[in-house]
Amino acid sequence: MAKVAQTKRKYTTITIPAPLFQKIQDRIKATGFSSVSDYATYILRETMSEIELRKTGKKETESVLERLKALGYT
Repeated sequence: MAKVAQTKRKYTTITIPAPLFQKIQDRIKATGFSSVSDYATYILRETMSEIELRKTGKKETESVLERLKALGYT
C-alpha cells in the first residue's frame, strides 16, 4: 500500500485588538468563514496578492517605457 505524503501545515499566532476581533466576528456570521482566523487569513492573502500584482505591474510598465525610449518614442 502506498504511503500518502502528509504535508504538515505550520501556523503562528498574531494578536489583534479585542474590539477588532469582535467586529470581525460579527461581520463573518453571515458568511462562509468559520472563524476569525479563516477570515484574517483570506484578507491577508488577498492583500499580499494585490501588492504583488501592483509590484509586477510597475516593473512591466517601467520595462515598456524603457523599450519605447530606446525606440525613440519618448
